[in-house]
Amino acid sequence: MDARRREFLKLPLAAGASVAIPAVAAAQDSRRKVIDEYDPSNVKLAHRVSAKIGDSDLLFMQQIGLRWARVEFGGEDVSFDFMKQTQERYERFGIKIFSGVHYAYRTLDVQLGRAGRDKEIEAYRVFLRNLGKLGIPVSNYDFHPGNTYTTAEVKRRGYTAREFNLADFRAKVEKPMFEREYSADDIWANYTYFFKAVLPVAEEANVKLALHPDDPPVAKMNGVAKLFTHYDGYHRAEQLAGRSQHWGLTFCIGTWSEGGDKMGKNVFEMIADFGGRGKIVDVHFRNVSSPMPHFVETFPDDGYMDMFEVMRALRQVKFSGSAVPDHVPLLAGDTGIRRAGTAYCIASMRAMLRRANQEVG
Repeated sequence: MDARRREFLKLPLAAGASVAIPAVAAAQDSRRKVIDEYDPSNVKLAHRVSAKIGDSDLLFMQQIGLRWARVEFGGEDVSFDFMKQTQERYERFGIKIFSGVHYAYRTLDVQLGRAGRDKEIEAYRVFLRNLGKLGIPVSNYDFHPGNTYTTAEVKRRGYTAREFNLADFRAKVEKPMFEREYSADDIWANYTYFFKAVLPVAEEANVKLALHPDDPPVAKMNGVAKLFTHYDGYHRAEQLAGRSQHWGLTFCIGTWSEGGDKMGKNVFEMIADFGGRGKIVDVHFRNVSSPMPHFVETFPDDGYMDMFEVMRALRQVKFSGSAVPDHVPLLAGDTGIRRAGTAYCIASMRAMLRRANQEVG
């Protein structure tokens, strides 16, 4: 009896072990599939910041694990020496500059086709050459003169965020900004002139031009037509670029979500199309409360778009550019680069990225 009892008591342990061993193996297999966050083929979690932020902000970024940045050089000192000093200062905190912004492209001379645009375009061409010399691979730009981004700031879940209400804009905000109205043909002519002048330099410098959509995606604002409010605009811009490998998208998830079902292709179709062909250069990882005509910007977990599914879709097309927490809402006590809100966003993005890589493999 004692011998039989001893054999019986062994059975639950053996059965438990038979279940546990495959579970452990499965967990180990899952871990093996997770690409390291800092692998060059992975999404590069980053933040958009000024070239002139202080060392304490760079230390904060280092502390939350950021190794990449989109740097706004603005429209002031964009000399090679200043850019090199900025790059070296960031690198002392383990942060590389993935993309740069210089606002010469945004001047009204360029975007409205005025006299003086050639001088501004040449300043942008010099900037592209400097990026190339420094090994910074991307230049972000947009093209929407006469734009209104916001109609109000509101509270949502206690934090402060930007709101856009189309009815309020039309009734209370909109007014002619310039001496005349500008049609879509006018703005296309100005964009084409600018783009044809800068694309050859970008190709020589090995820098990708990353075009942001028009935020909000309203076809005309303040008497000026906007071009990149729909899939058709991006399609036409791509045709203008031809077979160049140096044109692509700054794909703003927030802007595209604002347009909802009126964008020609939804967020996931855009990722499959442009991302599947390697044309998404970097991503603004932002959520909104609802599509137009009224929306509030939100944290990643607080809007209508499923941001985990967005992250998974990006990894399915092997996207390896940068992803930044665009327009970070304001939490209590936040100023400057909004450290609390930024940490919240980056932590959320990091968790989504890890899980997406687990599932995609």
